[in-house]
Amino acid sequence: MMRRFEEIFRTGTPLYLAPMSGFTDIAFRALCKEHGADVLVSEFVQSEPLIRDRERTWRDVDFTPGQRPMGIQIFGANPDSMARAAALLETRLAPDFIDINFGCPARKVVEQNAGSGLLRDLPLMEKIARAVVEAVPATCVTAKMRLGWDSQSLVHVEAARRLEDAGIRVLAVHGRTKAQGYSGEADWGKIGEVVRAVQIPVVGNGDIRDAETAVRRVRESGVAGLMVGRGALGKPWLFSQIKNALLGKETATGTGTPSPEVVFSALFRYAETLAKTRGDAGTENIRWLLARLHPFTYGVSGGKRVRSELASCTTLGDLHTLLNV
Repeated sequence: MMRRFEEIFRTGTPLYLAPMSGFTDIAFRALCKEHGADVLVSEFVQSEPLIRDRERTWRDVDFTPGQRPMGIQIFGANPDSMARAAALLETRLAPDFIDINFGCPARKVVEQNAGSGLLRDLPLMEKIARAVVEAVPATCVTAKMRLGWDSQSLVHVEAARRLEDAGIRVLAVHGRTKAQGYSGEADWGKIGEVVRAVQIPVVGNGDIRDAETAVRRVRESGVAGLMVGRGALGKPWLFSQIKNALLGKETATGTGTPSPEVVFSALFRYAETLAKTRGDAGTENIRWLLARLHPFTYGVSGGKRVRSELASCTTLGDLHTLLNV
């Protein structure tokens, strides 16, 4: 299993869908896969609820065979709990890789000394990575991190080397510090420093919103792969655009927003798949998912009208009529 996943770096520049809480659900992952994403990662989940067998948490990490290669991202500050959660994931779901989150800047995560909070305690970060690696010898373990806590405490090179030494096989680097959150610009020069400091594949993340930028970032930094996050929200076709740009080809959608027919068709299929994850209750009342549909309406002809009328939709039938698909 480990060997099969790592083979993906031998055939080109794999494109990852970044894990985003509340967005990278099973339905959105399927849509991104359809449009060219090579590697999918689950929404990040805490280790303890997995150990306690919380049904909702296990539902968040579920995936279909067609979504492979598929990774599950976990976070926590206790090496033993992280190792136990990883072992459960390996046994129950056999993901292609297990990813450790050392990058989330959210306060509720950092207050637990997890996510990017661990960039202030590199020995503990390394201990967690080593514990997870040892717990799942048959599964590739990867990690995602940021550059450091703030601009005065950049630890990207040391952290990367520690993680490599702990057995991490692939490292994704978001080119911002915890203090930046999602503001300012990602520093791809610093990501390049990580590439040159380690022997394992490095995947770059941060501000990939169009194909032209993606190609430039790969060439400048030397990363082995790209991770696309917010840029893919409402734009799953971005993956195919980037992939073809890296190959010097043109795509059917060009490099901009596709036609309204393509966009609204994708929007409806996403809504339909997402609603079905809740069974009959989800299809009879779709108001709970409307906020996830808004990103599809930006930058497309007719999008403003659709966005303003989404609030009036209560069923999939209403949405179908609105979109005229």
